[in-house]
Amino acid sequence: MDSVRVDKWLWAARFFKTRGDATEAVLGGHVRVGGARVKPAKDVRVGDTVEVVRDGLRWTVEVRGLSDRRGPAGVAQELYEESPESRAAREQRIVERRLARPIGADFGARPTKQDRRRLEALRRGQRRPH
Repeated sequence: MDSVRVDKWLWAARFFKTRGDATEAVLGGHVRVGGARVKPAKDVRVGDTVEVVRDGLRWTVEVRGLSDRRGPAGVAQELYEESPESRAAREQRIVERRLARPIGADFGARPTKQDRRRLEALRRGQRRPH
């Protein structure tokens, strides 16, 4: 085997849980082969560079092996080699996410009973009769 469909390879390399997810990502433009946007049927060969964006994280990997079957994680990791720059950028992004304030942290404390009553009064005042 000298080439495999990109969606099958992404699934076999465990970038996506299902082949359908891999196909959707390729169609959505989240996967590039050699820097160009591709279709799911694009063949991937050993030595190709594949860029994958998933959950806001970017992987830039070089294809080291081919498989059209999903195997254990150890075998899947042998199918590609991530570039050092990609790994450093991805780890930096993960650290930034951890340090970022959670959504809603800037709202302050939970409203008191008095605050809640004021809000409800405002909402009642803004209602329009039908």
